[in-house]
Amino acid sequence: PGKACCASFGSTVGQLSHGDPESMPAGGCLFVIVGTDDKPIYQAEFPEARSQRREDTLHLNQLTVIHAALDMVDELVWGTQAMYLKQVDRFNDFYVSAFVTASHARFMLLHDARNEDGVKQFFTDAYEAYVRLLMNPFFDSGAKVPASFDQRIRLLGKKHF
Repeated sequence: PGKACCASFGSTVGQLSHGDPESMPAGGCLFVIVGTDDKPIYQAEFPEARSQRREDTLHLNQLTVIHAALDMVDELVWGTQAMYLKQVDRFNDFYVSAFVTASHARFMLLHDARNEDGVKQFFTDAYEAYVRLLMNPFFDSGAKVPASFDQRIRLLGKKHF
């Protein structure tokens, strides 16, 4: 399941997902919601990795690639009124796409295939699920993301990727 994080991005890397982008399965995607304070709130991988990931400190890991793209997102957000920012960065054969919410939370997706329509629809559906989560009066924004939200995001990942 997705994990709520209350640490800085750098210290969260060890808590969430190890590995370099090359260890991501073919056709795979890593989805991360980054809060307004640049801390990851949630992460999910599609399709879920079935084998043990190799850890290699010589390679950049997936979250570092996404974190590096945050600067691009912060620059682009001031030049457009659109929430969907399309592809904001590229690392080797991987693309980073972004979506910025009205509250300035950033949805980041690391993927290895160009699928603009699927990515845009995924972000739109994920945003709807995120808004519903935030509107829930019983949800504490500092708490772990509920399993129902995680299931919904994973279902959307299967549907669009």
